[in-house]
Amino acid sequence: MEKVYLDYAATTPVDSRVLEDMKPYFSKEFGNASSLYSMGQQARLAMENSRKKIANIINAEPNEIVFTSGGTESDNLALIGVALANKEKGNHIITSKIEHKAIMETCEFLEKQEFEITYLDVDKYGIVDLNQLKKSIRKETILVSIMHANNEIGTLEPIEEIGKICREKGIYFHTDAVQSFCKIPIDVKKMKIDMLSASSHKIYGPKGVGLLYVRKGVKIEPLLHGGGHESGRRSGTENVAGIVGFAKACEIASKEMGKEARRLSKMRNRLVEGILKIPNSYLSGHPEKRLPGNTNFRFDFIEGEALILRLDMLGIEASTGSACSSRDLKASHVLTSIGLSPKQAHGSLRITMGRYTREKDIDYVIKSVPKVVNELRKISPFKKGWE
Repeated sequence: MEKVYLDYAATTPVDSRVLEDMKPYFSKEFGNASSLYSMGQQARLAMENSRKKIANIINAEPNEIVFTSGGTESDNLALIGVALANKEKGNHIITSKIEHKAIMETCEFLEKQEFEITYLDVDKYGIVDLNQLKKSIRKETILVSIMHANNEIGTLEPIEEIGKICREKGIYFHTDAVQSFCKIPIDVKKMKIDMLSASSHKIYGPKGVGLLYVRKGVKIEPLLHGGGHESGRRSGTENVAGIVGFAKACEIASKEMGKEARRLSKMRNRLVEGILKIPNSYLSGHPEKRLPGNTNFRFDFIEGEALILRLDMLGIEASTGSACSSRDLKASHVLTSIGLSPKQAHGSLRITMGRYTREKDIDYVIKSVPKVVNELRKISPFKKGWE
């Protein structure tokens, strides 16, 4: 049976070029980067060279890159770290209603610690309301956290405009760029970003490593305490092999970014055109202001879980929401926030393409999805009172 992987927004395979760079640091060059002897210093050099490579890609300084275990830790460090370090200035944080659970759950935690959170509305495409952002800022506001690209619907937020608003008001601005990092251009200085989260396994690097960019001068309290690693911002022995792999993945992705974005956009547009020929089918998210490889469809009268299982039987691996919460039977908070009813949200299908997706894969999907949708609609109990 043909296998077609189309869930690149959930995770990506490690590129063979990345793996080759990582191999020595599992066995031959296994030193602790904090050790003073030569093997430890070789590991330190590899880690610092990786830090420089990654910093250059987003126009940051090397000492502004803090290596973490991934996007979730980076988001937690950004929000909780800033909240704890700046509570004498205020207790108010602004975010949006469609953030990743790593932000939403962290905000819920902070609310229990007597911080106040404002959740901005989004329009039908998932774009935040800048006027509401301006009106929500008050003297107690210490942080705004808005994601760069949504993990479910792929919509791109007006990050540069948000950064400008925050900088003018003297408020820290954090963006979760886990989905956009090394897929579309990011310049932290131009976009006036104070903190940025990214994760290796979304760009063909290893799992278990990520980063938080922290602009010089940002007051942030560490969450992990110990040996004072990462300039005192994140204690714990560094994952040198993972960091080296992350840097190699960044290097490859940044070099191939323009060409790959054009290739994926072309396939994405063809897929959208093909799938929307199915009656009562819709595209969620902005039709143009979205990630190159992201599509999110919804179909009336069927459930996404059944659709995913039927497609899996045909060898097509996709998602009906974010992988982090796909086992949750609740309707996606992202889809309901853009105005869909819970029933409509449950009929979603996220197809995300990547480096190893080919035109023939898209052909197979365009051929297979209409058949599966029609089969499920024939046995659907939802046709009456769907809305």
